[in-house]
Amino acid sequence: MAIIEANGVRKSYAGRPVVDGVSFAVDEGEIFGILGPNGAGKTTTVECVAGLRVPDAGTVRVAGLDPVADRDRVTGLLGTQLQESELQTKITVREALDLYSAFYPRPADWRPLAERLGLDAKLDTRFHRLSGGQKQRLSIALALVGRPRVVILDELTTGLDPRARRDTWQLIEDVRNGGVTVVLVTHFMEEAQRLCDRIAVIDRGRVVALDTPDGLVAGADGSTVISFTPSEPLPEAELAGLPGAVAYETEGGRVVINGTDETVNAVISLLARLRVTAHRLRVSEATLDDAFLDLTGPADGPGRTERAA
Repeated sequence: MAIIEANGVRKSYAGRPVVDGVSFAVDEGEIFGILGPNGAGKTTTVECVAGLRVPDAGTVRVAGLDPVADRDRVTGLLGTQLQESELQTKITVREALDLYSAFYPRPADWRPLAERLGLDAKLDTRFHRLSGGQKQRLSIALALVGRPRVVILDELTTGLDPRARRDTWQLIEDVRNGGVTVVLVTHFMEEAQRLCDRIAVIDRGRVVALDTPDGLVAGADGSTVISFTPSEPLPEAELAGLPGAVAYETEGGRVVINGTDETVNAVISLLARLRVTAHRLRVSEATLDDAFLDLTGPADGPGRTERAA
């Protein structure tokens, strides 16, 4: 059952569309990812979901409620960690957690949450003395302290070191396992592939794909990548004619081909026929990075064809 529904959401600034007809539904209990290039409209989209911005057109519902008209009720069930959040400079971590706890009738005990996020040693530190990563972790704690049914996390691990990032991933999985629906805006492909049940890819204000991480990867052009360094150069015409190949490149003597399983067999046959040895031969599956680039296209060019599942 969908706990968030966005239908035809549009938002423009100074006549320029930033969100251009975005529609998606988030099922209760899932981790729903939103991916997109910088400026694609991701943050504006989730701000409309949270009731922080009013859409110019379209509708948003959170548990059947309008985030703007029913602001108080939605605030009680939705926690938000924004990409850029600021608190009063002299407030301490402890004071911030106590303050936010007072906003809710049944807040979580913030002490184990602060410990889990590595903030227990910083409870008496003022906000302006926290590092960027510590501010980010405090923002996550404040989003979770009200025991929300839904939490929106916008670039939650930006500024965190690799260990802190993985600890935070485990926390988010635990939060979801506790019954909380998570909307995760991220540009870390590894993060999206590990955490998300489904992902909406937004490009130029539109949803260009909606699928599971594996589904997005499987649908990428050239879902198999073959790379090797030939003992002697291969004819360009032979590489261009490989069955199933959608792209190839040669750089520094190394050949990289995006294709299919059929392409792998064809490469092996080509090497044998030409009596060329393949050094450091690697065959791997495409990644979410490959799918993302395939869907969004170059930064200064048109996006790719929309698809959904």
